[in-house]
Amino acid sequence: MKRNYSKWCSIGLIAAIYILAAIGGITAFSYLTSNNIHPVWALLCADVVATIIVWLFGLLYENVSVYDPYWSVFPPIVFLAWTFYTQTWSISVVLLIVATWYWGWRLTRNWIITFKGIAHEDWRYTKYRTYNPFIFHLINLFGLNMVPTLVVFIAMLPGLKIYESPTPANLLTWIGCIVCISSATIQLIADKQIHDFRKHNQGKVCNVGLWKHGRHPNYFGEIQFWWGIWLMYASLFGIDWLIVCPIAMTALFLGISIPLMEKRQLQNKPEYAQYRTQTRLLI
Repeated sequence: MKRNYSKWCSIGLIAAIYILAAIGGITAFSYLTSNNIHPVWALLCADVVATIIVWLFGLLYENVSVYDPYWSVFPPIVFLAWTFYTQTWSISVVLLIVATWYWGWRLTRNWIITFKGIAHEDWRYTKYRTYNPFIFHLINLFGLNMVPTLVVFIAMLPGLKIYESPTPANLLTWIGCIVCISSATIQLIADKQIHDFRKHNQGKVCNVGLWKHGRHPNYFGEIQFWWGIWLMYASLFGIDWLIVCPIAMTALFLGISIPLMEKRQLQNKPEYAQYRTQTRLLI
């Protein structure tokens, strides 16, 4: 059902969809915890339920991009809700909330700026839809919706563990928070630079500011942000198996997101090949 609503009407529609997804997730969480399921497992199930609701509306509107804001709204809201659920207000938790809400604000802001309406679908999803028509719905549900949900949830585990820390915040905890905030600030600066560049240089390769020093400063900031969350955790618990959480997020970007973007840029912008030889992958 392709509907060409205005941008702000579409944003209101997306917000309504996410409210419904939140209600579904809260209902699932409440039911599972009342039946003695561990809260973290209940939260994972609630995350999956919310993702399925968003996916269903993506099917209804024939647009996988309905899922796009999920990445930026789930972690800040969940961490804040987890604070009330656990009644934990330590300095470490406050630092975590500040970092994730700043990061989420920046990412959601950029989504609003670039969002064109409910009828517009991201080129990556359209590509999957075009070249894999017979299995697209499987790719859509599991690859484009569920995998990012699970990777983000895994990356959030060190943050959720912070709530259980008997150790007070230390210098390394503050450094982890600073890493997170600086990461989102790098992304914020990169957003402005590329938006300003595109206003006067349509179809050209952005090679100014941060983009002069790295081909993907936004992805660099995203990877660094999740390492910052882990660093806050490691400052309280030390280094253990949860290091796989930021590694999983890094692998998602290095193995999927960046190669897809690189391939598209090489196809659409002939000068990107030269830019690629002159500029590092990440800052």
